[in-house]
Amino acid sequence: MKNKIILTFSLLFFFSGLIPLQGQTSFTLTKDIHVAEGEVQKNVISFGGNVLIEGEVEESVVAFGGSIIVKGEVGDVVLGIGSTITLKSSAVIRGDVASLGGSLTKEPGCIIDGDTIYFETSEEVTKFLKEGLVGILGISLIPLLLIIKLVSIFIWFLLALIVAAIFPRQISFAASQIRKSFWPIFGTGFLSLVIFTGLAIFSGLLILLIIGIPILLALILIGIIIKIFGRVTLFYFFGESLSRAFGSKNPSTILAVILGLILVSIITFIPIIGTLFSFFLSIMGWGAAVRTKFGTTENWFRKK
Repeated sequence: MKNKIILTFSLLFFFSGLIPLQGQTSFTLTKDIHVAEGEVQKNVISFGGNVLIEGEVEESVVAFGGSIIVKGEVGDVVLGIGSTITLKSSAVIRGDVASLGGSLTKEPGCIIDGDTIYFETSEEVTKFLKEGLVGILGISLIPLLLIIKLVSIFIWFLLALIVAAIFPRQISFAASQIRKSFWPIFGTGFLSLVIFTGLAIFSGLLILLIIGIPILLALILIGIIIKIFGRVTLFYFFGESLSRAFGSKNPSTILAVILGLILVSIITFIPIIGTLFSFFLSIMGWGAAVRTKFGTTENWFRKK
């Protein structure tokens, strides 16, 4: 449920015109949204604005920055990323409440049928990012980190388009195996990374010998290939899940990959959580690539 809302958030921002949404959905940048008492909305999504829910939202309320105040009823999830969330005593949330990097206030009497998830950004991390390495660099790290991140996203965008265009069936098949064999793929990925790291360290020790250089170069090349295929597979996995959530049974490979890339990029922007998520993606990507032999077999290690 939580991933669905984050996917919805990314879709509406980047591809709001590609997939039609059913029902009334309020979507705005910086402007405030007010669902008055007696009014019913399907979804509410805001970037930097203030959201006030006095009526009913049938599905989700999502905000990036700004604030969310709920006095009425929300049928699914309330998600705030860097937002101030306030649930009044009359608020009724039929799903989950998630606050990532913001604040959450719940007044006595409010009803939450699902889970409450609250990740508060460390003040030390926020201060470090804002002030930078004072006395060493003397500049804020935010512009530099943002440039690096945007360049990285652009490179992944190009790689994703190329791989999805050349290997659509392999990508689709490998992604389907993630749903079918999640834990085996996770275990395969973790073990593969451990073995690869050990081989890389061993080949590094052999650099003093001539034979160590080609071995290390070969390992680097193999690692890059596995990482690219595995990551694009996960892009497709998340993008296809989003499309299916909106009723599209057969999304194109390229569209699904792009939507997945958007989701992953947004999550990796979140301090600490983004780093952990990237590590998790690395494990799953390696597992999907190795276990399916780059999307060509259900289980490469199964005896025939």
